[in-house]
Amino acid sequence: MRSHHWAEVGESTFVGGTWLLYGVHRALGRWPFLACLYPVVLAYWLGSPLARRSSLEYLRRLHAAEPGLFARRPGWRASLRHFTFFAETLLDKMLAIGGRIPRERVRFTGYQPMLAASREGQGGIIVTAHMGCLELMQVAATWREGLRVSILVHTANAQRFNQILDRINPEANVRLLQVGDFSPATAMMLADRVAAGEFIAIAGDRVPVAGDRIARANFLGHEAELPAGPYLMAAVLRCPVWLLSCQHEGEGYHARIEFMTARVALPRQDRQAGLDEHAARFADWMAARLRESPYDWFNFYPFWEPSPHGKRDD
Repeated sequence: MRSHHWAEVGESTFVGGTWLLYGVHRALGRWPFLACLYPVVLAYWLGSPLARRSSLEYLRRLHAAEPGLFARRPGWRASLRHFTFFAETLLDKMLAIGGRIPRERVRFTGYQPMLAASREGQGGIIVTAHMGCLELMQVAATWREGLRVSILVHTANAQRFNQILDRINPEANVRLLQVGDFSPATAMMLADRVAAGEFIAIAGDRVPVAGDRIARANFLGHEAELPAGPYLMAAVLRCPVWLLSCQHEGEGYHARIEFMTARVALPRQDRQAGLDEHAARFADWMAARLRESPYDWFNFYPFWEPSPHGKRDD
């Protein structure tokens, strides 16, 4: 049984701290920001044994699945680099929210079919993961006129983050949408948004805090629990599903949108098998992306431990 849910471990970013760090960068620039941030990262790494162990577990399982990816078996240096990667990404997240990322730092691929669908009034579900700088979707929405995205979250911080978005960039086309459960009213609200050409983004690599339907899939050689919500939602809304990653590439990022399926059809006889199949496709996609940028996955909790709240049919 999982001793620490990701929400119990606590997020590494807080709303007040996010605003403060953004202010430091605006006033003093990137290097003073990093000079302040690195000691904090080191202190957090030293004082967070659970997060440190979880980082090592992930890196070592990725190394075992892809032996040539690292020069040697990941140890404490690799883990510290993993934390530092996350810390530097924090700044880019805030710059992305503020629309201050230069276009030349971001390479977009695969967005044309999604933009065309949006213009025809066909929205959909975007399944993503805690990889890299997903806030660059804001940049995509700004550069690609008419692309509207709501990010579905299971935390109570959505309203406060939206307030920060309004302060940093009042014209932002990306909003956080807090959803406690997938009730009929929620389904109708999301269906209206999708029918209007909007895209609903949801993480496919974290089981929600409250008890929810889960799927199981092999990820980096070990069975992992993944949320079934994205695929149940897509089945109810009868809409296409896309995959989104945004990872480091050189001095910038590669934001990649990939088509997953036109419809999610779950067999009546074994809906759980259908959910597991879609989760397995997502897990394979996530592993492929992480082979390209191994330090870009930011889940610092015991990811492979089973959830005590997950619901299945078997």
